[in-house]
Amino acid sequence: MQNFKNHVRYNPLHHFILSPLTLVGVILSIVLLFSDHSLTEKIFFLILALSVFLASLIARLYATKNQDRTIRAELRLRYYILTGNRLEELEDKLTMAQLVATRFASDEELAALIERAAKENLSPKAIKESIKNWTADENRV
Repeated sequence: MQNFKNHVRYNPLHHFILSPLTLVGVILSIVLLFSDHSLTEKIFFLILALSVFLASLIARLYATKNQDRTIRAELRLRYYILTGNRLEELEDKLTMAQLVATRFASDEELAALIERAAKENLSPKAIKESIKNWTADENRV
């Protein structure tokens, strides 16, 4: 059962393999700058390592941004179904991180939690901690 203490998810291929490998590649290319290789080789390996590192970072950022858009759409629908009001009226008072944090709230507490978060400017952590009936989100990484 998912809750506040165990809700963080990792993608092992990204977090534990790709990211460390690309970071090692960048570090090795920097070390290579001080070797006896030609300047062209040094620059090539540095550009290659930085490109791979940035490509993996950008791919992760795109995926997260897409998940944020999906969560916003889901919250808008849930909020409208539960209250008959549009969430857009409160969205300007909330950050995306605050909105994302509310997705774990049950239908019974979602509307009140969103309104409280907007009124009191609760942190994402405080929002998650105040959820009594946790709704799991097993799909976000």
